[in-house]
Amino acid sequence: MEDIKLPESIQEKIAGKKYTIDDIGKSESKVMIFDDAVLKIVKFRERNEKVIQMIRWMEGKVPAPRVLAYEREGDYQYLLMSKVKGTMSCDPYYMQRPNEMIRALADGMKLLWSVDISDCPRVMDLDVELKEARSRVENGQVDLDDAEPDTFGEGGFKDPAELLSWLETHRPSCEMVLSHGDYCLPNVFIEDGKFSGFIDLPEAGIGDKWRDIALCYRSLKHNAEGSFGGAVYPDIDPNKLFTELGIEPDWDKINYYILLDELF
Repeated sequence: MEDIKLPESIQEKIAGKKYTIDDIGKSESKVMIFDDAVLKIVKFRERNEKVIQMIRWMEGKVPAPRVLAYEREGDYQYLLMSKVKGTMSCDPYYMQRPNEMIRALADGMKLLWSVDISDCPRVMDLDVELKEARSRVENGQVDLDDAEPDTFGEGGFKDPAELLSWLETHRPSCEMVLSHGDYCLPNVFIEDGKFSGFIDLPEAGIGDKWRDIALCYRSLKHNAEGSFGGAVYPDIDPNKLFTELGIEPDWDKINYYILLDELF
């Protein structure tokens, strides 16, 4: 497989299969897409072991990739997963059918909320998130070029350190549920007009429901405005997400989690 040296157990399962490389998103991992599986290759981090434990725990609870094989060799981890049925929520077909798309996004979120988290093996609450954010700020890992236009600079925060300080002193109350952690349109799949599954679960765990709501709202807004791909969809109203969820928006919490995500 070109310059990629794979563990034998992985090679046996994908030998001879055609694949494409997925370059959507900001992940530093290498993702190889097969007809019936996905191979994710990442540099070793202990947190990745917890991600795999979490994916295995979610099996049978929500439609998400199943672990088909996992190996660690040298500095890299190799995770082979099953594919989720359907297409991304941001597929042009569903972007042109906003009622179906937003309903499916809401259904996926409500399914997460319905899962019993009493034995969930991973907590991704604000203690965890803010600790990771502090590490990123102190090590200069925040990408300012990827931030919202008004987050930093005139009228915004002076720098990531000032934003972090604000986040640490303005923590909201939390409603803990099973959280995806990166509930953006490319990570939620739809099939035949209905929610069909999740992908990309490195941030999944017990977390505040408003984290997923905030990132979903922002993703809807950006995709509708043409920030990704250039196409503009004026018929998409991100506020309909709240109608489908049957809740009133808590803008303080939504804005808080959007700001928190600026440090990741």
